[in-house]
Amino acid sequence: MESGYVTTPFGRRPMSLGMLASQQLAEAIEPGMKRSKWKLFRAICEARPALGVTDRALTVLDALLTFYPDDEISEEKGLIVFPSNAQLSLRARGMTPATLRRHLAVLVEAGLILRKDSPNGKRYARRDRAGAIGDAFGFSVAPLLARAVEIESLAAQAVADRELLRVTRERLTLCRRDISKLIMTALEEEISGDWEGISAMFRTLLDRIPRVATAEELAPLLDEMRLLRAEVVNMLERRIETQKMDANGSQSEHHKQNSNPDSTYELEPSFETKQGEKAAADNNPNAGPLEERSLKQQKPSVGMSNRAGGAADPGARASLKSFPLGLVLQACPSILDYGPGGSIGNWRDLMSAAVVVRSMLGVSPSAYEEACSGMGQENAATEIACILERGGHINSPGGYLRDLTRRTERGEFAIGPMLMALVRANGGVRRYAS
Repeated sequence: MESGYVTTPFGRRPMSLGMLASQQLAEAIEPGMKRSKWKLFRAICEARPALGVTDRALTVLDALLTFYPDDEISEEKGLIVFPSNAQLSLRARGMTPATLRRHLAVLVEAGLILRKDSPNGKRYARRDRAGAIGDAFGFSVAPLLARAVEIESLAAQAVADRELLRVTRERLTLCRRDISKLIMTALEEEISGDWEGISAMFRTLLDRIPRVATAEELAPLLDEMRLLRAEVVNMLERRIETQKMDANGSQSEHHKQNSNPDSTYELEPSFETKQGEKAAADNNPNAGPLEERSLKQQKPSVGMSNRAGGAADPGARASLKSFPLGLVLQACPSILDYGPGGSIGNWRDLMSAAVVVRSMLGVSPSAYEEACSGMGQENAATEIACILERGGHINSPGGYLRDLTRRTERGEFAIGPMLMALVRANGGVRRYAS
């Protein structure tokens, strides 16, 4: 194509700025640029939505490319094809002339081909005496060569997006299956917990899944599904750990009682006296160091103490998994102001901020210590952050934290739904590092 040459459509077809821009782009082909026409056509098919063309328009482009004489498109071999409407219709699967003209206009509008109309609107080529084409009128495929890099990039992005959508759908399906079967297991095993509420939350998430969705639309739903699955797994694992501790405690007690059946230690009056002294000392906060040392020397074995008192070690509770720090900070951004230097970069920073906020909210040290013992330090700090975020709705932060601790120990409270509610209130779920 001659530099600076502008061609206008024949007849009543109007000229547009888009056509002029396409002609200018077609003149900017890099020297020596070549592309396989069929590989480039496949890339156009991949990038079809981004290019704004229909599948019928691609059928017409396919037919046009069959008239190009070589497999590689290049300036040296010419860029004009000039088939008649009858021949083009045959190669376009018998498309009618009116439909053919409409889809040719779509290709021109999308900037994939150019019209180079003759004075009378016919398509033909002038050849010299040697048979070489001197001048041709028809359709130019120069925009395909000029936009080859752009088209290939769009195709690669379309393939990546399609793969991401496939993987996201697979993960969402697996997550749905896991949650459904885990809830069913909990109900069949009669495990304590708010399974009705969790089932309702699960159904709500299922109702929000659109029939046709992009990966960007499914990603937040997948995050919420994963969080719900983690909460369900957490509750079941706590149940398993509790059963293990109960079984170990029962075996240990049985072993202690039967290891020496002839022993009369249980009947010795001195043991009853020591137990009474221990109870008195426990109820006397003013006991001096000497009294404490004396009681330590008189303290019975762990097995005997557990059998006599019937209480398990409060530190031997089932471990509670913490949620990703990024999610906690997204749900509770107000806690950031209380971190070291006004930011929180790790769990230690969050726990330091929680100590400051605890004091500010009027939560007693004992209530916070109970929460750390019952939930773990990370989850206790998370609860403090949630209480701070919901400060206007909680009258007694200390009593609220104690109640959450007791409910957590009984398996009646889940942190996940509270976090997700705060995340949605702060603008929805974003991707976070786990």
